[in-house]
Amino acid sequence: MKVLEGVVVLDFSQYLAGPVSALRLADLGARVIKIERPNAGDGSRQLTLSNLRIDGESTVFQSMNRNKESYAANLKDQNDIEKIRLLIKKADIIIENFRPGTMRKLGLDYETVNKLNPGIIYGSITGYGKEGPWKDKPGQDLLVQSMSGLTWLNGNMNQPPTPFGLAVIDLHTSSMFVQTLIGLLYKRHQTREGGLVEISLMEAALDYQFEVLSAYLNKEQQDLPVRSEFNNAHTYLGAPYGIYETLNGFIALAMGSILTLGELLKCESLLKYREISSWFDQRDEIKQILNSHLKTKTTNYWLEILEPADYWCAEVLNWESALEHEGIKSLDMFQEIELPSGTKLKTTRYPVKINEQVIKYAKGAPSIGEHTDLIDEQFKLWVTQDNPK
Repeated sequence: MKVLEGVVVLDFSQYLAGPVSALRLADLGARVIKIERPNAGDGSRQLTLSNLRIDGESTVFQSMNRNKESYAANLKDQNDIEKIRLLIKKADIIIENFRPGTMRKLGLDYETVNKLNPGIIYGSITGYGKEGPWKDKPGQDLLVQSMSGLTWLNGNMNQPPTPFGLAVIDLHTSSMFVQTLIGLLYKRHQTREGGLVEISLMEAALDYQFEVLSAYLNKEQQDLPVRSEFNNAHTYLGAPYGIYETLNGFIALAMGSILTLGELLKCESLLKYREISSWFDQRDEIKQILNSHLKTKTTNYWLEILEPADYWCAEVLNWESALEHEGIKSLDMFQEIELPSGTKLKTTRYPVKINEQVIKYAKGAPSIGEHTDLIDEQFKLWVTQDNPK
């Protein structure tokens, strides 16, 4: 269902947070035109995971730029800039994630663009904001995770700061960003006025931690969070919260009563922790007891006890077992897209259903400048250096 059909998005961004934002708009039916450098294109075309390339380009690029068009333009060439200006007049949303000041140097900053198209919704993503001592630092996910304090929440107490194994800040940034772009799109429908949306990876990283930061900021004594020595899964939650080894695998235990757990598992050693406060204060010794006990039986053995009692627990699956499970298969979360060469690529779909319909598109990521001539023709981008129109 194309709920944003008719909306034209110009995507000047590259790498991850910006392109994923544009991808979400494309998934909802917007026409996304990716503005790329001739020959070189988006830098993420060469950003591989495990050295995996298909048709010479990374699966990273192909998965987050599916269902877009590519327009090749040299933003330092006056003729190309004039074409872009004409295209801007007919666009609804612009997305850019250059370092602060870059778009102004190109004459494509919000103030200039707003004069060309007062209804434009202009979205800008930076690493750390337009001002402040960090504004010129590279806005990269691992660096932002590290500088925001996030890495001190992961791993056990005796381990070094541990990052997430995903670009979680880029992805959270794109979610917050797209929500606001669509909010302004709705407002424009009422007022005919556009607006400027600005977000930084650092702001998103702090928002991502709102739960634990709120706890930290509101304590009378602002002690730094202390990770569990054993099976840390959340610095501010007590036992049993964590992942435990069983006889043949692993089991995850979420929040719950230690006394109830002791009774269900027939683990008498847990029954002495009668004070709820001890479940946090003595969480490491409780987790050690749990770990020793749970290793005596299989994962399924424990699940058959805990699940009927509605104790929050789950088997810990790897991708091989997870993707073969009916629980995931029933969601129909994957799709096959076709690249310009005809090669097929498997990837995820937009994770939301609208009116019970899943959203899938067969169109893969474009080659550099694949749609330049088509867009010139459809949008009538006819200019000359002497007489731009």
